[in-house]
Amino acid sequence: MAERNFKESFKFYKARFPAPDLSEVLDVDNASEETCSPFKAQTSGSNPFPLILKPPDKWLCYEVNNRPGLIFIRNPFTALGQRYWVVRSVRDYPQAPNVVNLIPKKFEKEVIDDWWRAFRSAKDPKFRENLKASMRWATLGYHHDWDTKVYSESMKNVFPTDLREMTKFFAKALGYGKYSAEAAIVNFYPLGTTLSGHTDHSEADLDAPLFSFSFGQKAIFLIGGPTKEEPATALFLRSGDVVVMSKQSRLCYHAVPRVMKDCLEPWKNLGESSTTVCEKDEVEQPNCKKMKEETSDLLAELLDDCRDDSFWKPFQSYLETTRININIRQVLKDGQTSL
Repeated sequence: MAERNFKESFKFYKARFPAPDLSEVLDVDNASEETCSPFKAQTSGSNPFPLILKPPDKWLCYEVNNRPGLIFIRNPFTALGQRYWVVRSVRDYPQAPNVVNLIPKKFEKEVIDDWWRAFRSAKDPKFRENLKASMRWATLGYHHDWDTKVYSESMKNVFPTDLREMTKFFAKALGYGKYSAEAAIVNFYPLGTTLSGHTDHSEADLDAPLFSFSFGQKAIFLIGGPTKEEPATALFLRSGDVVVMSKQSRLCYHAVPRVMKDCLEPWKNLGESSTTVCEKDEVEQPNCKKMKEETSDLLAELLDDCRDDSFWKPFQSYLETTRININIRQVLKDGQTSL
């Protein structure tokens, strides 16, 4: 494998002409134990999200050997679960009081408040396409200040319960113990876009892992070391894949040099299990019924909506040219209640 540093690798995989050779990109579907060490997720307790997540004992989990602490889970989501998080990311998370990148001078105020509604109702095709291309990020919980890179109690709103509880379940299954999801950035990547190299170091607790969930089109994820001069590893990320940056990898430079079309569309194949799994599992998994009773009406209603192809159609159309990434951080140290 060619030895390029982070900056050289980013430039190589970003190139248009000539297109880069992707043979050195790590694909966990074909990885050997020399590159990835497989392990089993912890399965104590039942799965509280059987409609959204596959059972943890079925997850394909790996640690990338040359990046200690970099955990990769190959699509632990059901097809219905992928639809659920796509809808939440596109329809709900860009709404106020969450913060988005759209500039008030460029768009009407309603676009800032409810981007998806404005996009869906836009009559002018050019304006509609402009709205689609312009939405690049939304922040939840503690809002990331892109200028100062500092979180603030004055820039904060309630973190979504469903996203917090699911991330907590992932953390427990991977052996991270206590974990509190307190900030998230939802990134929207149209085909051909990139994310430049950076580290995530604004959180008070840098020992807590960073969780990253990908949906939609395929990307190359690049991770190096604590400086851009060190060698980098490139990995394919597909819809449903989960990356966890912990231990040494938590403060490594990482980037997305390429977003490309993927022939796989795992959100399409709902199959029989998506409509019957909860009913089947309630005998074996009593938490399933409890989850239905205790979670918000939004979760149950949205899961039902996501089974409806007519409801899903506009989200399917959006996803055909876009990658969505939800990355989640714990901001406060254990025991802290505020910054």
